[in-house]
Amino acid sequence: MALALGTGPFGPQRNGEFNFDTGVLQAHTLYFEDSPKRVRSIFGGETVADSRRVKMLHETGHLPVYYFPMEDIRQDLLEAGDRTTHCPFKGDASYYSVRAGDRVAENAIWYYPEPLESFSALKGYAAFYWRKMDAWMEEDEKVIGHPHDPYHRVDVLESSRQIRVTLDGEELAASDRPKILFETALPTRYYLPTEDVRMDLLVPSDTETICPYKGIASYYSTQGGTADVAWSYPDPLPEAEKVKDYICLYSEKARIEVDGEKID
Repeated sequence: MALALGTGPFGPQRNGEFNFDTGVLQAHTLYFEDSPKRVRSIFGGETVADSRRVKMLHETGHLPVYYFPMEDIRQDLLEAGDRTTHCPFKGDASYYSVRAGDRVAENAIWYYPEPLESFSALKGYAAFYWRKMDAWMEEDEKVIGHPHDPYHRVDVLESSRQIRVTLDGEELAASDRPKILFETALPTRYYLPTEDVRMDLLVPSDTETICPYKGIASYYSTQGGTADVAWSYPDPLPEAEKVKDYICLYSEKARIEVDGEKID
């Protein structure tokens, strides 16, 4: 995510400067590298792939993707289909479905039998649609959402900045003890203790989102009807443990002032 999305160095909204003409970069960048992790995919109680030789593909505008050597994928669980797709940067992809017992994940795996000469490194490797598998493991830990990007970082810092949040002229929160979450290539977020948030103006919503680095987020809407204006992590992953049960409000939906200055 850090390399090829958002404000990452190869992302569409990069906010840094290179010391060379950016025309040297391809408009669509691919970066294929070794990963030191043992990675497994599991479906229907079967380990479909298990490799200590996976590679990670970073691609402009896309989340990182694990590519497995074909010999590290259980061939007895694969069923070839007739689906094909074309990528102008990688070539023509073919697909396999995965069958485990009476369950089938249709077209869950893709590979490039004859990748474009400009990216021939893909030959002999295959990738999975993440959500078509039941579970993923990096070493012996379960991973949710998508692969962990080695260039992605989450830092949560204590702060005494003055935070004020309003919506339609009504104050939703005011705090001088936020925990500020800095996450690679994403906007800075301000997490506030519930005591400093007008929780009486918020109601839980049914929305949940998954972050591989922070965990599963629960959302709140306002009593007045602004949907999913805030969220929290009731049971965060270790990287985000310091924001457990704190509330973060969307600067995209509410007005947030930091030390008296509005942030975007």
